[in-house]
Amino acid sequence: QVQLVASGGGLVQAGGSLRLSCAASGRTASSYAMGWFRQAPGKDREFVARISWSGYNTVYAESVKGRFTISRDNAKNTVYLQMNSLKPEDTAVYSCALDQDNDHVYEYWGQGTQVTVSS
Repeated sequence: QVQLVASGGGLVQAGGSLRLSCAASGRTASSYAMGWFRQAPGKDREFVARISWSGYNTVYAESVKGRFTISRDNAKNTVYLQMNSLKPEDTAVYSCALDQDNDHVYEYWGQGTQVTVSS
């Protein structure tokens, strides 16, 4: 079993920054991709960013390109989401997810961390 623990959320003013972390533990595969997703009240969950095991391949939603950066530290089994120039529409619960087989199917999900951006 794999556990994911996300942290780093909070309340920030528009234009501010936050860095989210997601620590993986348990029986992870030898290499795996990670992703961040978010869900705002009354909306469906949406993809935010994804990173390959090596860290060389990243993908971002159009809405966050140029503002968010996903990265990882494999020695710590941790993935990060640096969020800059935050907007009120970024307000959501952010969850990390792990893709064991690198097939864009996320088998494991963290509990989520709240990000609130005030205008």
